[in-house]
Amino acid sequence: MFEVLVFVYENYWHGESCPEPADLQPKLSAVGFDAEEIQDALTWLHDLSLAAREQSVATAPAGAGHSTQEASRTDAIAQSPHSLRVYTAAEQNHLGAPCLGFVTFLENAGALPGPLREIVLERAMAAPAYPLALEDFKVIVLMVFWRLGLEPDALILDELCDDGASRVAH
Repeated sequence: MFEVLVFVYENYWHGESCPEPADLQPKLSAVGFDAEEIQDALTWLHDLSLAAREQSVATAPAGAGHSTQEASRTDAIAQSPHSLRVYTAAEQNHLGAPCLGFVTFLENAGALPGPLREIVLERAMAAPAYPLALEDFKVIVLMVFWRLGLEPDALILDELCDDGASRVAH
């Protein structure tokens, strides 16, 4: 699945240029991806689109054409900059220390605000790998930025695209 996601990311850099799933599936098949991998990736991308849509509704300013129920939902999910995210045992087991450490790095760098972090974590928990490899987690983070039309800082993008294997510890 992750190879398909990387292919989509690399070939449709601007999320709005990505074709609809019905048009994307034959293109991915023509490239040589397995039908099951394609279906898993398209399902994952569809769910990412739903999460992104929910995020845009939740962060819209109150009174911007949304009901009072939606406005109260926005107030309910507002987070203090001093809040602490506690990870469930299932999240800790599925993501592992490297991925959770990377989330902390992104948060401390100011690249991953709370609502965006929750989308990343939700999509990471939906990934089939157990435990999730850090390289796959970085693909998930890239795909979330891509789908939301956000461009991370150049240094953060470098961290997301670097596998870390060739680094020398100092």
